[in-house]
Amino acid sequence: MHKYILIPDSFKGTLSARDFCAVAREAIGRADPGAQVLSIPLADGGEGTVEAFLAACGGRRIECPCMGPYGGTAPGFYGLLPDGTAVVELAAAAGLPLAGTDLHPAEATTYGVGQLLLHAARHGARRLLLGLGGSATNDGGCGAAAALGVEFYDSRGRVFVPTGGTLGDIHRISSENLEPLPPVTVLCDVDNPLCGPRGAAAVFGPQKGADPDMVQLLDAGLAHLAAVLRRDTGRDVLDMPGGGAAGGFGAGAAALLNARLRPGVEMLLDAADFPRLASDADLIITGEGRLDGQSLGGKAVIGVARRARELGVPCAALAGAVDVSALPRAYELGLTAAFPINPLPLPFEQVRVSCRENLSAAVENLIRFYCSVAR
Repeated sequence: MHKYILIPDSFKGTLSARDFCAVAREAIGRADPGAQVLSIPLADGGEGTVEAFLAACGGRRIECPCMGPYGGTAPGFYGLLPDGTAVVELAAAAGLPLAGTDLHPAEATTYGVGQLLLHAARHGARRLLLGLGGSATNDGGCGAAAALGVEFYDSRGRVFVPTGGTLGDIHRISSENLEPLPPVTVLCDVDNPLCGPRGAAAVFGPQKGADPDMVQLLDAGLAHLAAVLRRDTGRDVLDMPGGGAAGGFGAGAAALLNARLRPGVEMLLDAADFPRLASDADLIITGEGRLDGQSLGGKAVIGVARRARELGVPCAALAGAVDVSALPRAYELGLTAAFPINPLPLPFEQVRVSCRENLSAAVENLIRFYCSVAR
């Protein structure tokens, strides 16, 4: 009897990680009846992080309305684990889905993220895990810090809440009134630095609605923020791996909240006891919406592949789209094989409708082949 581990990230806009597992489990049942299948819905710090930790550890979801990325009210939430750890998703307060289609990264704020952290801290959380990813923002975490009591002054001595477009107006930062917080760990889904060609604005700004001129403005603002942080906090975050996550939130959290940055997928794999569960598996199946160069920088698929290689278990990835230029490095990092689930080159608006059927067919195809060669 074969043992399969299903450990995917979500396919953004189509399937949650839990949906992936349900579809794949059914397909495996057709191709390899009687097989043992273990599902571990995953996240790398972006959307689905709270759900993934609750599935792995137990606990409960706390509803907590907060400010959205452009003001107004977002239906925020966080997870409270049995050991008193609060798991917060930045995307619950400042995610792209909340921003709609009219994107303005220079104006978006993470203030609501700070409100979620503050609510958890004031209600007895012993530790804060903050998952980054899927953000509509580029404010370096300044909005969240402001909600927690950090004060940002302009050149006239006025306190204001910076956004991505006004980071250059920061003249001085004071953490004198920062709310007491339990230890904060930030779960990064990428290892990009704050600024430059691989920085937050250059790499992720366009998908948040930034044109080339705005990318330059946002990048310059983050560079200015790094300089002020170094002077006023003593923390040099300019080249910190992961500092560019979620529009520079990683860097801001490290300097202003004394947060520790860790790959989100690594934290979740440990919480799910992945090494023990997968050590005797025959095949590990992971997946995400798109496997490309960004996947190599800390995304879930590569995190799983690394662990699979350590265990000596083959690992296959299924994705909505696969960029073949990323495969050589993905193989070096531990991935055994990667397969696109979409059989025809169609626009996303069309393939999203048949995503479940395409995934089911791809999994069944993979398992039938595996069983034929594993006899």
